[in-house]
Amino acid sequence: MPKRTDLRSILVLGSGPIVIGQACEFDYSGTQACRALRQEGYRVVLVNSNPATIMTDPEFADATYVEPLVPEVVARIVEQERPDAILPTVGGQTGINLALALHERGVLDRCGVELLGAGVEALRVGEDRDLFKRAMEEIGLRVLRSGYAGSLAEAHEVAGELGFPLIVRPSFTLGGEGGGVAYNRDELEQIALAALAASPAGRVLLEESVLGWKEIELEVMRDLADNAILVCTVENVDAMGVHTGDSITCAPQQTLSDPECRALRDDAFAVIRRVGIAAGGANIQFAVDPRSGERVVIEMNPRVSRSSALASKATGFPIARIAARLAVGYTLDELPNEVTGGTCAAFEPALDYVVVKIPRWAFEKFPETGTTLGTAMKSVGEVMAIGSSFREALRKGLAALELDGTLAAREARMSDPVRLRERLATPSWERLFAVIAALRQGWPVAEVARATAIDPWFLREIREVVRLEEEVRCWDVRTLPDGLLRAAKEAGLGDARLGLLLGCGRDAVSAERRRRGIHRVYKRVDTCAGEYPAAVPYLYSTWGAEDEVEATGRRKVMILGSGPNRIGQGIEFDYCCVHAAFAFSRLGFETILVNCNPETVSTDYETADRLYFEPLTHEHVMAICRRERPEGVIVQLGGQTPLKLAKGLTAAGVPIWGTPWDAIDLAEDRRRFGRLLVEEGIRQPEHGTATTRDEALAVAREIGFPVLVRPSYVLGGRAMAVCYDEATLLRYVDQAAEVAGGHPVLLDRFLDDATEFDVDLIADGERAVVCGILQQIEKAGIHSGDSAAALPPYRTPREVQEEMGDVARRLALRLGVRGLMNVQFAWPEGGPLHVLEVNPRASRTVPFIAKAVGLPLVDFACQVMAGRTLAEIGFTAEPRVPARFVKAPVFPFRRFPGVDPILGPEMKSTGEVMGVAPDFGTAFAKAWLGAGNRLPLAGRVFVSVHDRDKPGLLPVARQFAGLGFTLAATGGTAEFLEEEGLPVERVRKLHEGRPHVIDELINGDLHLVINTASGSVAHADDVAIRQRALQHGVPCITTLSGAMAAAAAIAALGAAQLEAVPLQRLGAQG
Repeated sequence: MPKRTDLRSILVLGSGPIVIGQACEFDYSGTQACRALRQEGYRVVLVNSNPATIMTDPEFADATYVEPLVPEVVARIVEQERPDAILPTVGGQTGINLALALHERGVLDRCGVELLGAGVEALRVGEDRDLFKRAMEEIGLRVLRSGYAGSLAEAHEVAGELGFPLIVRPSFTLGGEGGGVAYNRDELEQIALAALAASPAGRVLLEESVLGWKEIELEVMRDLADNAILVCTVENVDAMGVHTGDSITCAPQQTLSDPECRALRDDAFAVIRRVGIAAGGANIQFAVDPRSGERVVIEMNPRVSRSSALASKATGFPIARIAARLAVGYTLDELPNEVTGGTCAAFEPALDYVVVKIPRWAFEKFPETGTTLGTAMKSVGEVMAIGSSFREALRKGLAALELDGTLAAREARMSDPVRLRERLATPSWERLFAVIAALRQGWPVAEVARATAIDPWFLREIREVVRLEEEVRCWDVRTLPDGLLRAAKEAGLGDARLGLLLGCGRDAVSAERRRRGIHRVYKRVDTCAGEYPAAVPYLYSTWGAEDEVEATGRRKVMILGSGPNRIGQGIEFDYCCVHAAFAFSRLGFETILVNCNPETVSTDYETADRLYFEPLTHEHVMAICRRERPEGVIVQLGGQTPLKLAKGLTAAGVPIWGTPWDAIDLAEDRRRFGRLLVEEGIRQPEHGTATTRDEALAVAREIGFPVLVRPSYVLGGRAMAVCYDEATLLRYVDQAAEVAGGHPVLLDRFLDDATEFDVDLIADGERAVVCGILQQIEKAGIHSGDSAAALPPYRTPREVQEEMGDVARRLALRLGVRGLMNVQFAWPEGGPLHVLEVNPRASRTVPFIAKAVGLPLVDFACQVMAGRTLAEIGFTAEPRVPARFVKAPVFPFRRFPGVDPILGPEMKSTGEVMGVAPDFGTAFAKAWLGAGNRLPLAGRVFVSVHDRDKPGLLPVARQFAGLGFTLAATGGTAEFLEEEGLPVERVRKLHEGRPHVIDELINGDLHLVINTASGSVAHADDVAIRQRALQHGVPCITTLSGAMAAAAAIAALGAAQLEAVPLQRLGAQG
């Protein structure tokens, strides 16, 4: 069928901020869809709230709305733009929920808009578990015994019929949020309450347990002519009971028989047809009994899913791009396979390699919560590795994770024989290391399989690597037999690991290996197991004789990516790497991208001329450098990951473009940087550096408490803390020293009640130009990534902004920066300006500022790195900001029960949104709503603050009282406000009798909570208040500056409707 000509304009729904369960894989999918639809000649309207994405760059759509993804705002955009159709299936769960909400409000019918790919009924059947269950039973497929509950009483009734254990699954949520496994009635109450609160429909499904069964995912596609193909099978290494996003997975599946695979394929096609996905892709999950082979359909995602990005990267088959074209009328046989150039999309991909995905967690950010894994996803990112075997891909994946410390140290921590069986039986993010420890201690595979429910095939593969390690340990680097060395490399063991086993260093192993002629070769991902030549250089390394690189003689630039998403290093850095690939390509260079993150646009084979899907380690990057011989390597755009490689690469003679290694070290090493500021006469907080506990105590006693502890060479405030006393200091210094990895730890005098700023600029060695100044709304002590922020600054004197620009420019020229740089300042109101730190690289604020000022900042930086001056580029003055822009962070607290949602110097947010408006209040309101928060326009505001915050509370309380809110407070705060003449309703503390503040929260009598931290140790009442507010969806603000901004937002919301303006129009106005 030809494409549809009755459609002119298509609205694409994005997925919003990066959250657990819905990360940058939807930027990849959405970008592909927008590209494909524009290439087909359609006018594309995009709605997404995330400024850090590639898809929200104005060139990827005709009208780009960076607006809250809430029904009221999207309905307004539909009414403005009048699209002919909406594509909801590339925006994750957010896109599906929005499409259904628009239908239920009558917007689609009123505006004459149709849904592409999957209609309303298909979306409902795919998402509503009860409808899905009935649909599966209609076509004769086995589903789990289950029952629905809309209340706790109904949940107990269903549990009585099903028995324990059972699975609790909320409807219309992502990443299993709110779900879990209940083994008894008490656990059922706790999980069911969370699930009911998490479900937009207020309903949960309780299912019989199939814990211990295999979990298999199938990615399938269907077109309007009813052609269907299987794109990829993905097998979870962990058995049922661990969310697939938290499980190690592999593609293709490894342990099923051919008849079992064919049966699953047939079942998957029956599912997609019955649900009614007319044109597009779907992810279908099955459970398979390892004993009997019985199959059960678990669920279906009627859209491009998290696993779709993995399947696309694993196979080279661009699922979202194909799905977008299918949605507008094409059939699979009409679309070419871009990787081979000679086949069509109706050919099912075939793999002659193995892909392994390993999740990346952030439990170190939330030490109060348990690390046990279950049906609710908790990982914040993932890596993907490709190898000739499962064992090779697994070890490459472990190398790509960038964990603190060595893998051997993690195994040692899990190897205690007394606790080993418990650690094997309990799914946790470190269980793989317990498995390795057990096999090294001689546990039989069958025994480990019984304890973990992991298939024996995977365990035998892991045991073989352990056996090789023990054999290698018997030799030294000179006497190690060639065959054993080659076998170890084929099993994925890195040179650093072999050096540890052989008692020598990484470089000694590398040199000996190359002397013996044992080199990596590179293979292409071709979608067809080598049956057709690959036209696209999408490469991975392995060991063998045949190499498929086909290196050219063109001028080359290699860009090092940012690795797995984690808190502090996320999609913002991938944005920078993607734009670098585009920029250097425009400059005439052959671009080479190295990354290991399957979720990203950077690992789309269309982004760069060559893609190496490899771990970002010294060994792997050096091997590519030797093969490609780039003219320059870019390390300043991928966050700390490539920066940590810069020293070794420089020592090996690799040409680093942009800011030189010594300047990077000068800025990152807190001791050296402190001396530079003294030399330049630039103010900084009183500080000192320490490498031992005694040194830390001495520094703190000299500069005085409170002190801010911060290690060098980290992102996201890792291991940073404000310490108010010596006991707290000693605890945090130990953590910071471990993370710093031998670098000194800096102790700063903490500037209480200061305002912080981020200044981004580009320098060429002779000139430095400020790109933008972001003012943090939260006061000092809150990580900049966790603070809402405003561009341009508000309530900041012009002379202070000018001083920041002057100091930032001086530092850029003093450091010899070529490219991007970020400077962080603190300004105590009425006091002197202080420099907190300099980041000689792209910062996480670059995409936000680039969107706001409408300029390709990364492109400018790349031109500078390639040798052009800022004058030649035409970027010589700070750009004008055409509106008010507010960034709001998004937090994962609901995923981690027991966590206190208080903010501090260590970053905890997973993503961000942007609010755009002519005034600050409206922009903040949009950002707050876009971040998934509610803003009450009336009701009772509960305020409870630390004594030191009471003077600052007064203007906040007056603001809310002036908006018509009733103030409520406990004794001390109430007395303070009453003395100032404000009426307050007193609320009991927890120990003062009932009903107390928690009762009022649970009963819905409090509509907003303002509760600040109480120093070095959180008060139990405060923690309980914040946790209950989080649990019951009551907005909780933990800083007074944040509360004042919220008041401005509420005032703006009450005064007028939210207007939506595309970025393209803002740019034209600017």
